[in-house]
Amino acid sequence: MSGLAHWGRVLVVAPHPDDEILGCGGTMARLRKAGQEVIVAIVTTGRPPAFEEAQVAMIRRETEAAHEIIGVSETRHLCLPAAGLDAIPAAEINRRMSDLVTELRPDTLLLPFIGDIHLDHQASFLGAMVAARPRHNAAPARILCYETLSETNWYAPPLTAAFVPNCFVDISDTLPTKLRAFAAFASQVRPFPEERSIEALEALAHLRGSTVHMQAAEGFATIRVLERA
Repeated sequence: MSGLAHWGRVLVVAPHPDDEILGCGGTMARLRKAGQEVIVAIVTTGRPPAFEEAQVAMIRRETEAAHEIIGVSETRHLCLPAAGLDAIPAAEINRRMSDLVTELRPDTLLLPFIGDIHLDHQASFLGAMVAARPRHNAAPARILCYETLSETNWYAPPLTAAFVPNCFVDISDTLPTKLRAFAAFASQVRPFPEERSIEALEALAHLRGSTVHMQAAEGFATIRVLERA
């Protein structure tokens, strides 16, 4: 089957603003270009005193600008505390995720990777997996994890889960859109050779693409695929 039409309605879970662009911005742009629905759920937001109100407002504006570039259908903010999900009861995170998945009924979930170094990423993954348990026919048919530069590769792969992509989405046509969307997060972009740089993001896309004979790609780790009748 060509294209991504079988992905249906897509829900992208982003622990923090910009994770969704870093991990699957090109795929989201490709989906939207084809007219498919893409909803992004930003799990956390900064709170004083760790984050100044002006900084939080600026990042919210950057998020809106980036999502407009991609053409995101809808953005949801769960507003849990950034860099603080480890202090939130797992039951609360699970409930918020379950409410979201129950309401939106996505066909495809794109999640942060369980092996990311940031605890917010791990908690977001676990909460989404609880919400996506296949206990009824409305459960998401496919769950994929994306990689986030400076999170997915900074843990301890010999000892912890390593990101090994087994699904590759061609983003040759939408890589420029992804890079423009990331550039909209001006407060988060760093100069090369830091990983959160335009150059590093572009290099990763070409690297992932070259492994499967594409000009540019995003790699995903497949968690579950249900081929329903």
